[in-house]
Amino acid sequence: MSEAGKSARPAEAEAEALLLPAPLPARSELSRPEIERYSRQLVLAEAGVRGQLRLSACSVLVVGCGGLGCPLAQYLAAAGVGRLGLVDHDAVELSNLPRQVLHGESRLGRPKARSAAAALRELNSAVECVPYELALGRHTALALARAYDVVADCSDNAPTRYLVNDACVLAGKPLVSASALRLEGQLAVYGYRGGPCYRCLFPRPPPPETVTSCADGGVLGVVPGILGSLQALEVLKIAMGIGTSLSQAMLVFDALEGRFRHIKLRPRDPNCAVCGDHPSVTALQDYELFCGSSATDKCRTLSLLRNEERVSVEEYKRVLDGKVRHVLVDVRPQAEVDICRLPQAVFVPLSKLQQKDEESLKFLVQRICEARQLSHENTAFPVYVVCKVGNDSQKAVKILQGLSYPELGLISIKDIRGGLMAWAVKINPEFPRY
Repeated sequence: MSEAGKSARPAEAEAEALLLPAPLPARSELSRPEIERYSRQLVLAEAGVRGQLRLSACSVLVVGCGGLGCPLAQYLAAAGVGRLGLVDHDAVELSNLPRQVLHGESRLGRPKARSAAAALRELNSAVECVPYELALGRHTALALARAYDVVADCSDNAPTRYLVNDACVLAGKPLVSASALRLEGQLAVYGYRGGPCYRCLFPRPPPPETVTSCADGGVLGVVPGILGSLQALEVLKIAMGIGTSLSQAMLVFDALEGRFRHIKLRPRDPNCAVCGDHPSVTALQDYELFCGSSATDKCRTLSLLRNEERVSVEEYKRVLDGKVRHVLVDVRPQAEVDICRLPQAVFVPLSKLQQKDEESLKFLVQRICEARQLSHENTAFPVYVVCKVGNDSQKAVKILQGLSYPELGLISIKDIRGGLMAWAVKINPEFPRY
């Protein structure tokens, strides 16, 4: 057997192991219990019995059972969609509960796909819920997209967005995609009724260091709730064959101002790599390699410094235990500093360093100079930089290395690998994690 054949077999087995359901049968009438349950929808002229029957014969693949996927799946199940495929490889954590409303305290540690399926069955036992406890990959995405009528992307990372988009284009399925971060969100429908696909608008992924996830930047739970509900609305409209789709426009939501606005999208790009007239992408790729980042919504890990420019939390603990004179610079935003802090830290937000804020830099230089005067060592004075997980601290080190302040003399600037969350795991279990 060739090497290519050997490597293909596990991929084929992975796809073949999926529980791919048969298409739902078309129906000609509703039962009496269905008429009673969905009566408020049935009396709508735009929906009616015809729309409800179409909905009951529709299957929807939900990629991600988190802040967007939970309200989306909840409203689709409540409305009477025939089948929901629920994809998620993660487990329910305590920090999920403020926004992932299908999960509860009793399901902590349980796979999200199974937790969501259990909650949806309690809501509407007539809806078939198929949990897929897996991280969607190129060998499974296309098979799943082909098995469902509509795909809803509720993920929170660039590799999955490109993966799901390309799978939907290759499978010929409409994609309803939403995102939410901090106090903002956006929603669009891709590859539907001649509209553009995701790649038409974003042919190249953003640099990994510029991408912020909810774990990094935070999110107010109700924001993905609103976007997930709007996402469900778009799916219902497609399934029922009613209304105007967001296939030619993007809906942008500003929660702080309570405003929605529509942005007109460019038409389908005939030169698009996947949906264009002469596509170069005819099979799914390695999307983590394509995006230069991992397919996860966890805090990403960057590598911007050399090993000798970084120290572990254990090494920094030895600095403290040895009472070595130094300065620790915490570059987190004030909101994160208010959550938890190390008492010896000096606080200068990364944003101030990036802006070359004169007052902040003067404050930092003064603190280093004061500490250095108390040191009797002739070697380079140690300055350590810390943040939440060790990404922003690396950016800060690069900035500080480029500054020129003769009064500082010889200094050594290093970041603490893994940041305060590594400190909580490896040094002080009582230190708050967030």
